Amino acid sequence: MRQPFFYDITLRDGNQSLKKPWNTQEKEIIFNHLTELKVQGVEVGFAAASEMDFEACKRLSQIAPSDIVISALARCLENDIKKAADSIKYATKKRIHTFIAMSPFNMEYVLNKSPEEVRKQAIEAVTFAKKILGKDGEIQFSVEHFGDCIENIDYVINSLKEIVKAGATIINLPNTVERTRPKTFINLVEKVYNALPKDIIISVHNHNDLGMATAVTVESYFSGAIQLECALNGLGERAGNTNMYEVAVALHNSGVKVPLNLTKIYELALTISDMSGVKIYEKAPLIGQDALAHRSGIHQDGAIKTKDMEKGAYRPIHPSLIGRKDDEKLGFTSQSGKTAIFEIITEAGYPITLQEAQRIAPFAKEIAEKIGELSTKNIIDIYFKQVFNVEGAFKLCNMEKIENGLNLHFMYKEKEFDLKVQGNGPVDACIKAIQKSGFNLELLHYEQQALNEELMGSGATAMSIMHFKAPNGTTIISRGKDESTVKANIKAIFNGLNIIENSKNIL
Repeated sequence: MRQPFFYDITLRDGNQSLKKPWNTQEKEIIFNHLTELKVQGVEVGFAAASEMDFEACKRLSQIAPSDIVISALARCLENDIKKAADSIKYATKKRIHTFIAMSPFNMEYVLNKSPEEVRKQAIEAVTFAKKILGKDGEIQFSVEHFGDCIENIDYVINSLKEIVKAGATIINLPNTVERTRPKTFINLVEKVYNALPKDIIISVHNHNDLGMATAVTVESYFSGAIQLECALNGLGERAGNTNMYEVAVALHNSGVKVPLNLTKIYELALTISDMSGVKIYEKAPLIGQDALAHRSGIHQDGAIKTKDMEKGAYRPIHPSLIGRKDDEKLGFTSQSGKTAIFEIITEAGYPITLQEAQRIAPFAKEIAEKIGELSTKNIIDIYFKQVFNVEGAFKLCNMEKIENGLNLHFMYKEKEFDLKVQGNGPVDACIKAIQKSGFNLELLHYEQQALNEELMGSGATAMSIMHFKAPNGTTIISRGKDESTVKANIKAIFNGLNIIENSKNIL
């Protein structure tokens, strides 16, 4: 396989489709980004379209690095070709790109010319362009509406043979309007590739009317097309042109050595969106806001298990390949699960276990069913309520530490309990009081941790973590927080009581 040749058409085809086309200064900014991306060829404009376009072509040819092909578009008209040649005269690698439609429909209804007249005009234009550039440049010829040339492909191939003899060394085959499935177009590309000399470069230029431009371009490469005409962010007429990023990454993933600096993609995509005024669709492949988002619980689980690996369970590439600094993100909806809760809370800096995340998930799902995707703040609010302020049948009314014991006032449903109990510290005394009131509570493990005051709020500096044995034999984890260590302990016990009580209703 020959190395793919990335020919950028953002400054010409992409620009002409904008509501406010770029001026020379703006084009220069984008051109400099293209050189950093390391594209091999740039179509800098349609010089005969306007004086502004001519000046832009001229300026970019003056600043172009010597290793980049600089091309200007021209219709098969002598004046267009002269303008194109003059506009890029300062470039080291010059190219004139001329074109004419050869589909039966366009020749009859748009050009109002016979096939022989079209062929003659194309040959004369290429001959003239070659005469102007001589050995200093190359000629590219495009069969506009090539995708519509199924009926007359033999005519097209015979014409291209004559056009090659006239001096064209790059033959571009555009899917000017995408109307059918990729294989139909690929078959036409293969016919041209097989019919022309192998030193002729076959190029494709695909529009995205049916959303398959990337697929068509990638498969065209494997069918003989070496030059791939693409636009940054997929800009172009109607639904746009082939998106350069998608093609480059698809070829990279297929084992093809891609000459582009892929790490520049994400930053460049944001720049182009800002400069063009065309927002990046949130679901856009690779560069969209949601391109790394997971909301399904199954996907979230796989994503987390493989997040530190080069290959992820649910992503086509590692984000760093295209220069994305953000990583996979989990959004919580009614379709999500404990993995999302755990990751969102952990990422926010709060302590949580998978068991707690599993317990919180149903409460979060219930809210998500009503309002849709939950924000991180929504999740944190649920976390505080379900971890540190667990509502249930048990309610701590008051507690007072006394010598060797505790005065404890609490309620269970409508019944009130007021006890004075001694024990080996407040925790032991509180559990004895609970047991004395007729409730089974078995403490398995207890520990305390200092808290991040800024995160936890309310001046909390202490967190108690307790493990209790539930009636069904499982272990539940409860937490309590407070400025007072003793109060944090008692809150953890009552949170544990409510977790156990609430689980009875679930089970």
